[in-house]
Amino acid sequence: MKGFDEKFIDFPDYILKITEEIWEGKRIAALHDYYASDIIVRTPASITVGNPDVIAQTMATQNELPDRILLGEDVIWSGTPETGMLSSHRILSEATHANDGVFGPATGKRLRYRVIADCHAINNQINDEWLIRDQGAIVQQLGIEPKQHAANQIIAEGGPESCQQPFNLSQEVVGPYQGKGNDNVWGEKYADTIQQIMAAEIDSIRNGYDRACESIYPCGQTAYSWPAIEQFWMGLRASFPHAKLTIDHQIGREDPLLPPRAAIRFSLEGKHDGWGRFGRPSGADVYVMAAAHVEFGPRGIRRECVLFDETAIWKQIALHTG
Repeated sequence: MKGFDEKFIDFPDYILKITEEIWEGKRIAALHDYYASDIIVRTPASITVGNPDVIAQTMATQNELPDRILLGEDVIWSGTPETGMLSSHRILSEATHANDGVFGPATGKRLRYRVIADCHAINNQINDEWLIRDQGAIVQQLGIEPKQHAANQIIAEGGPESCQQPFNLSQEVVGPYQGKGNDNVWGEKYADTIQQIMAAEIDSIRNGYDRACESIYPCGQTAYSWPAIEQFWMGLRASFPHAKLTIDHQIGREDPLLPPRAAIRFSLEGKHDGWGRFGRPSGADVYVMAAAHVEFGPRGIRRECVLFDETAIWKQIALHTG
């Protein structure tokens, strides 16, 4: 790969190896090598600019979850080494909540949760990132509901006027990556499916998904087959029935020894004005940052993983309702 260290075989190898080196190998200082000094990192909870913030947050997480492992389930990518590449990296993390930190006093509980990180890399460095962690799964395993965790966060951060505001487009910083992915047929197919579902064409699930599909959803939920998949998507859209859907990025790929796959990053922007996954309509302005991976088989989508941060959504609702 032109511009990348020769020790990396290909782009997925680069992503998997630097993830292990930095976070499991405890080579946090390697972030100076692999992350640009002015990197932009967006999460549902916030946006930061600059490597010092990444290093500080990494050290805090490592302290709270010192034995965390990051298992790379897949890297779905697009681009070229010369123009830059975008990886959508799906991770299964396991850790012990061993020390006090952002999730409260140490509990000693074992955690398992997923992350999807979209990273743009060129010349051996990542310079733009969108990171979505299933915070809802983490707090539920600690015995706290996402809604309550959001309220606790607001109080701990000094109240509504002082607390960290969840990410929305008014905070956006234009980064070096302006691509939208690729035009592969599998990315188009999954993007079309999401658009149909959000247009209330719920029957598209039975047309587009294998009846035996396994789906992984926020808060560590695992769903099997059409009724459970319909319930998830219906619950999300019903909460924000008039919100604007944007397909922010899409990739489709066909690789040896792997089924056809797609990675989509999408967002919903609008009001919480319907009964659904997020309870009584509050009228809050909400921005939902979401990412999804799917695998296709002969009868449609056979495996799906959709992530968003429920705690960030509940925080936006709580800041509106008080």
